[in-house]
Amino acid sequence: MYVVSVQVGTPRTVGEPHSADPMSRLFTSAIWKEPVTGPAKVGRLGLAGDRVANTRVHGGPEQALLMYAVSHYPLWEAEWGKDGLAPGAFGENLTVSGLTEESVCIGDVLEIGEARLQVSQPRQPCATLARRHQVRDLIKLVHHNGRSGWYLRVLREGDVTAGDPIVLLDRPHPGWTVRRAARVALDRKALPEEARALAACEALSAGWRDWLVRS
Repeated sequence: MYVVSVQVGTPRTVGEPHSADPMSRLFTSAIWKEPVTGPAKVGRLGLAGDRVANTRVHGGPEQALLMYAVSHYPLWEAEWGKDGLAPGAFGENLTVSGLTEESVCIGDVLEIGEARLQVSQPRQPCATLARRHQVRDLIKLVHHNGRSGWYLRVLREGDVTAGDPIVLLDRPHPGWTVRRAARVALDRKALPEEARALAACEALSAGWRDWLVRS
C-alpha cells in the first residue's frame, strides 16, 4: 500500500452564466487538483495550498483529506471509452494503491510519512463531480459501484510525499468498510437497524452520525 500521487487545488469558476442546462451552468469548485512535487505539509484542516469553495458542505477537520483508489481509474476509462484520467480527477488529495472502499474501514488509523490519519466517512458524491466530468448520471453510478473515495481526519500533522508507504496502525471497526457504510447510509430507510448501528460508530464523523439519527 502506498501513495501514488498527492494533489492540491484552489477554487475556479467554469460554465456558462445563463445556461439552461444544469450540467453547463456556471459553478465554482476546487475539485480540480494538481500534483504536488516533493513533500506536502498536512495540517489539521488538510494539505498546505489546498482549498475548498463551499465550506458549508466541504472541508473542516472531519474532511481534511480525500483519498481515492488509483485502481478505479482504468475502470472509469473503460466504461466511458476515454483515456487520460489522471490522479486527482475525482478531486482527491491522495491517490493510493492497495486500498479500496471494500478494504478500508471507518476508523482505520493510517500512517503516511510523518502524518497519522484516520478514516472518518465515505465521500458522498454530489452534482459538482457530475459537472466536472460532464456525466449526468455520475452520482447514481458512484452509488451503484461504490467508487466514492473516503475522507480522513488528521491525528498527527506532518509531511507526506508521493511514494510513501501506507501503514495500517489500527482497525477498531473491521465490520464497517467504507463501502458498507456508504450503502447503509444510502438505504438507511430500508435498513434502520444497520443505520442505527452505523450512527453509534464513534469513529464516524459527527456530521454523518447526526444525519443518520435525524434521517
